[in-house]
Amino acid sequence: MLMGDTCTRHCRFCAVNHAAPGRQLPPLDSDEPRRVAEAAAELGLKFVVVTSVTRDDLPDGGAAHFAATIEAIQERLPEAGVEVLTPDFRGDEEALKVVLAAQPTVFNHNVETVREVSPTLRPQADHERSLQVLSTARRNSPDIAVKSGFMVGVGETDAQIKRLLTDLAQVGCDIVTIGQYLQPTRQHLPVDRYVPPEQFEQYADWARAAGINQASAGPFVRSSYCAGALAEAARKR
Repeated sequence: MLMGDTCTRHCRFCAVNHAAPGRQLPPLDSDEPRRVAEAAAELGLKFVVVTSVTRDDLPDGGAAHFAATIEAIQERLPEAGVEVLTPDFRGDEEALKVVLAAQPTVFNHNVETVREVSPTLRPQADHERSLQVLSTARRNSPDIAVKSGFMVGVGETDAQIKRLLTDLAQVGCDIVTIGQYLQPTRQHLPVDRYVPPEQFEQYADWARAAGINQASAGPFVRSSYCAGALAEAARKR
């Protein structure tokens, strides 16, 4: 996870540290991309997933930092795949293009939930903006796999999930991950329902029927679950 341990947003599902209003966060560590690449090399990784906190305090939201990290990994591990899970960069297409120009194997941006629940779950984000980020990635970089993910158990209905999967297919998603929300602490949003394993199989079927090439769905599936295998399967389609 890049760019520190403190996020400028206050999503109700997330246990990452949140910045207090008016707090000034430290500048980015310019050596972090190199150190991430070295760590990946020491671990012998063949597929590297890189994410970050959201840094709305930065002019580009940290896009150049993502790009530098992708390039450092590619230089150090030229055979490894790289997936980036990015914030929405406040909808800044130029910032997004900086990340895409570094040619990650997979570009991932999570919608996190259905349209109807999004204002409650992520009050500083915007569902339509997230869909636009994914659409822009597909339009600008047709050779890069586009991925998104969301949780269930936060107040959505199955009908809303089905509509979301259609929306994700229409904006060009190749891969989707779907997992059960688990409440990190008592201060976070309570779990609305626990979805049975067989229902996750139905969600994956709906995703594929909508036109999404690869769908991974299950109670413990998270955004980086089997990331390398999903990327490889999407590439072969």
